[in-house]
Amino acid sequence: MSGEKMAQSFIQIAGVTKRFGAVTAVDAAEIGIGHGEFFALLGPSGCGKTTLLRMIAGFEFPDEGTISIDGQKMADVPANKRPTNMVFQSYAIFPHLNVFDNIAYGLRKARLAKPELARRVDEALSMVRLSGFGTRRADALSGGQRQRVALARALVRRPKVLLLDEPLGALDKRLREAMQIELRQLQKSVGITFVFVTHDQEEALSMSDRIAVMSGGKVLQIASPRTLYEQPNCREVADFIGTMNFFDATVTAADDHAITLDAGALGRLYAGAAAAPDLACVTGTALLVALRPEKIRLSETPPADGTAIQGRMGAMTYLGERSHFQVHVEGLGAPVSVAAQNVAREGAGMREGEAVYLSWPADAPLLLAR
Repeated sequence: MSGEKMAQSFIQIAGVTKRFGAVTAVDAAEIGIGHGEFFALLGPSGCGKTTLLRMIAGFEFPDEGTISIDGQKMADVPANKRPTNMVFQSYAIFPHLNVFDNIAYGLRKARLAKPELARRVDEALSMVRLSGFGTRRADALSGGQRQRVALARALVRRPKVLLLDEPLGALDKRLREAMQIELRQLQKSVGITFVFVTHDQEEALSMSDRIAVMSGGKVLQIASPRTLYEQPNCREVADFIGTMNFFDATVTAADDHAITLDAGALGRLYAGAAAAPDLACVTGTALLVALRPEKIRLSETPPADGTAIQGRMGAMTYLGERSHFQVHVEGLGAPVSVAAQNVAREGAGMREGEAVYLSWPADAPLLLAR
């Protein structure tokens, strides 16, 4: 993000580094988060995303760099004085209190008058669709209801920023998917900034305005979900977001319109010039051809248009609305992954071991630095 855009950000994370002994948990992170944005920190376990979230909250402090919220530097601001509140995966609600008292806990510590306290709690319950649950004991709630109570308790203090540390990780798949929709709708209705930590790519893609992908303490790319999926800036991001096929290739010719590649066992491949916007593709350049499984067409006969790669059908996995196919191409060390919606009937009737052909549109490949 440019310096000008960073200056306009509601949350500014500027050159933030955090070390624990010899381990650098966060390495010179530069992130700007807008007011009212649903922003995700995405990456595998140990990538530094939770440490970064805890630094925004004030539970950890940077060794280098600064964090600002709404124009105020947070260096000397303790966690309980920051305009933030946090929701944890474990819910962290009090099992011996009822729903009302769990949500009112923070307001009582702030010595709010009883009528105002009751109004604020009722408002928070309505936000998370738990009106009428005030007298219910916390230990009598379902997992989804407990998570809503945790959200209400965080929102009742009216923070400027809500921080969420894998808040849906303890829920089963169906409930987690339902809560993803509810959480996104809640964020839109309250209009405050959400910063969300997750290792689940689909969760981040479905909920976020923008995502920062992290690995080894570094921020690799910050972009919208569509841009991250369609235009990852490196192999690590491409490999982490969804599934990707990678092929080693060398540029044999390039002009303003197309790039010609020698891809070894795959033969000669072509890509549009837009496939490599940030690479200097000159003859002899070694790079990676990256191709999403759903962009590959699968057929039993050579297609009439374009280059086709012959292979043999390997494992086939039926997943309801779609199927995944593994196609073995002679000379490639790993099978090519192909995905197709079952409504299209691609691959229907094909059997393992049969000859098949792979093809794709000219704009499907993405070229990355090797």
